Amino acid sequence: MAGAAFEEIGEDFEFLEDWEDRHRHVIEQGKAMEPLDEALKVEATKVHGCASQVWLHPVIEDGRFHFDGESDAMIVRGLIAVLRMLYNGLPVAEVTAVDAKAELGRLGLNDHLSAQRSNGLRSMIERIRETAAAHA
Repeated sequence: MAGAAFEEIGEDFEFLEDWEDRHRHVIEQGKAMEPLDEALKVEATKVHGCASQVWLHPVIEDGRFHFDGESDAMIVRGLIAVLRMLYNGLPVAEVTAVDAKAELGRLGLNDHLSAQRSNGLRSMIERIRETAAAHA
């Protein structure tokens, strides 16, 4: 169910030997994202339940789901980039069918995040799912 961009990061992770390399790769993905416009960093786009500041701005265009995001933490910004690879471009009706836990598990992320980061990741996924469900 994952998009082509997510499959690519999965392939990248297969070549990375250890978690430190994968961790750096996730951070690099976050650094490569365009920053979220300051005007979009408002209460309505803020994700609660994260240890760091997180904003997600979803857009539904032509029946497809897209979102941009931002965080003040480098690893969380990278996790946003990974979630964008997982969800962006999917038909909005398919977003809620994605088993994010299983897909992220393929990358080994579930095993290497702190409890706080895992909770924050779940909060971001829940926000994405709720938004898509409201527009499906």
